[in-house]
Amino acid sequence: MIKELDEAYHQVMYRSWFIGGEADSRFEQEFADYCHAKACVGTGNGLDAIRLILMAYGIGEGDEVIVPAHTFIATALAVTYAGAQPVFVDIDPDTYTIDVHKIEEKITDKTKAIIAVHLYGRCASMNEICDLAQKYDLKVFEDAAQAHGAEINGQKTGTLGDAAAFSFYPGKNLGALGDAGAVVTNHMDVAEKIRAYGNYGCLKKYEHLYQGCNSRLDELQAAFLSVKLKYLDEWNDQRLEIAKRYTKEISNPKVKCPKLPDYEKEHVYHIYPVLVEEREEFMQYLLEHNIEANIHYPIPILKQNAYRQYRDQAGNYPVSNIVCEQEVSIPLYPNMEEEQIASVIEAVNSF
Repeated sequence: MIKELDEAYHQVMYRSWFIGGEADSRFEQEFADYCHAKACVGTGNGLDAIRLILMAYGIGEGDEVIVPAHTFIATALAVTYAGAQPVFVDIDPDTYTIDVHKIEEKITDKTKAIIAVHLYGRCASMNEICDLAQKYDLKVFEDAAQAHGAEINGQKTGTLGDAAAFSFYPGKNLGALGDAGAVVTNHMDVAEKIRAYGNYGCLKKYEHLYQGCNSRLDELQAAFLSVKLKYLDEWNDQRLEIAKRYTKEISNPKVKCPKLPDYEKEHVYHIYPVLVEEREEFMQYLLEHNIEANIHYPIPILKQNAYRQYRDQAGNYPVSNIVCEQEVSIPLYPNMEEEQIASVIEAVNSF
């Protein structure tokens, strides 16, 4: 793949066209086709992708948007940047995605949308979420930043709601070699608005329809993503096989593994999250065995200084708090060698 990436780089350099060119158009079409969607619009990053969706749908000051209490902060920041208010809902203890049984009580006459985050690579409960949205005339937006290629009954992320935001941060299942993102939707009018909003509010140069911003996918990243997209399904399959091994072979009662979904393609295992009460000791033990682990995410959004106005409500989200206190992401990535997988399992079980 290195040779393919080198070739992609040189092709862009040879054309000397670095924004809004051939590579961008090609990747947008390829990724739309991959998601079985009508349109894809490249953006500067995943946060901007969410914000541009909200802007395109006219969601802003005075509006409320329901988001899970446990997610990367970008989900909430996008709502704040749009001028709306995030309304938090606790997560499900089995899936770590938004608890669909707790959404309805948070819906008010100000609610305009639900952002369903496919956290850690697992699809949120989209059928139930969309039923609720239809009942209350709400929009459903996917935060699919960690779930490239995941699907529900054959339908891929990107087409499970009204619009979907993707991040191509380098560590994602489909990662660029820098920051990048995209919006995927089946609504062409929405795609056109998003393209305009991300291009200073214009579709035609110097004719500004909206008070837009600058958030575009550059040619180099688009070219790199076209190369890597061809390998995404293979990489996701490898992630799934490693996850299945972990779930089957990790037997330490002090380590809680995530539950596998009934339909295995609902999860693409951006990470493999385990819960451990003695987290610091566990991570140190792994490190002593030359295994590096991470945490996603150690501080709840409602306890962050950025959202200090919600701090007194933090106790109302017990599952989110537990996951933040206990979650450990053990190594899982494509092309892991058998010895590496076995050493992780052995170390986890011997803790």
